[in-house]
Amino acid sequence: MRQQFVTTVASIMQRDDRVTLLLGDIGVFGFRHVFRDHPTRTYNIGILEQSTVSLASGLAMTGLIPIVHTIAPFLVERSYEQLKVDFGYQKLGGNFVSVGASYDYTGLGCTHHCPGDVNILKHIPNMSIVLPGSATEFDCLFSQAYDQSGPVYYRLSEDSNTFDVDVSFGRANVLKRGDDAVIIAVGSILSPVMEATQGMNVTVLYYSTVAPFDCETLAEVFLGGKKIVVCEPYYQGALTWDITQALPNEALTIHHIGVPREFISHYGQREQSHNALGLDAAGIRQRLMELLG
Repeated sequence: MRQQFVTTVASIMQRDDRVTLLLGDIGVFGFRHVFRDHPTRTYNIGILEQSTVSLASGLAMTGLIPIVHTIAPFLVERSYEQLKVDFGYQKLGGNFVSVGASYDYTGLGCTHHCPGDVNILKHIPNMSIVLPGSATEFDCLFSQAYDQSGPVYYRLSEDSNTFDVDVSFGRANVLKRGDDAVIIAVGSILSPVMEATQGMNVTVLYYSTVAPFDCETLAEVFLGGKKIVVCEPYYQGALTWDITQALPNEALTIHHIGVPREFISHYGQREQSHNALGLDAAGIRQRLMELLG
């Protein structure tokens, strides 16, 4: 996804002279050709994330379209006040592209983990949140949404689904229909969910955009009495309120399979963390079997 991010941004900057790229001292080499081709619209601000977001808001006020890129905990948690006040409250448009996802940098510990980003960003009114499941999906979603009137957060991951979905910004995709439950899969967790649900009589609903949340498609596939299981690659529970708003007159049973709300304190490869947390295909299937009886 990260290489696609470079390619997509370079293409958009070539045809849209409003776009300005601000880096937080990462991706500088990857964007070397963009620095060369657009030296007045490409800047490495350095490890100054809060100031970078505020600078981006000033650019947005002049009619430019800023793109800010750095590691997730520095972009979201360290700069949360600036995202809230400078963009959310001011109703400015901008693009915030992170890497690292929940624990892609497993070996670097808590300072580089960010499983809480989706949860806290959902508390900023009008903040859009996009979790592409593949490089192709990122290209499609970013191209559709980069010039939105409000702020948009793109969560890039080292994980990528084994297949592409024909996604649209703000819309969910029905990938499988069944009667026993609705399984909501978010972003890069889709592949293990599809593997885990083989042979199961369930509906699989895929969300690459979680804010705005597509209530209509969920309401269309939900039939009274069905259980809902949300599979999410971040701290579990971020979509509960959205689901209740989509189905206001239903008695709901909602379960979550996601990152537990605790510090990830073991080290190794991210695949080992997936296994330890039960977020691989085998772990998800076992949990589904328990939940669905």
